[in-house]
Amino acid sequence: MAQIKITLVNSPIGRIPAQRKTVKALGLGKLNSSVVKEESAAIRGMVNSISHLVKVEEA
Repeated sequence: MAQIKITLVNSPIGRIPAQRKTVKALGLGKLNSSVVKEESAAIRGMVNSISHLVKVEEA
C-alpha cells in the first residue's frame, strides 16, 4: 500500500477543537513535525479536514 508523509505547517492554535484533535490523532505535535502513514480512506479524510494546516507528500 502507498504511504504518505504528513507535515504540520500551520499552527492549530485558534482552530476549532475538532481540528486540533485531528492534528493530535495523526501524531503531529509541533510545527514542521512529520509522520508517515499508510494511505487509507480514514487517513485521507482526516487530512482533508485539516488540509489548510498540513502539507502532504508521497513517501
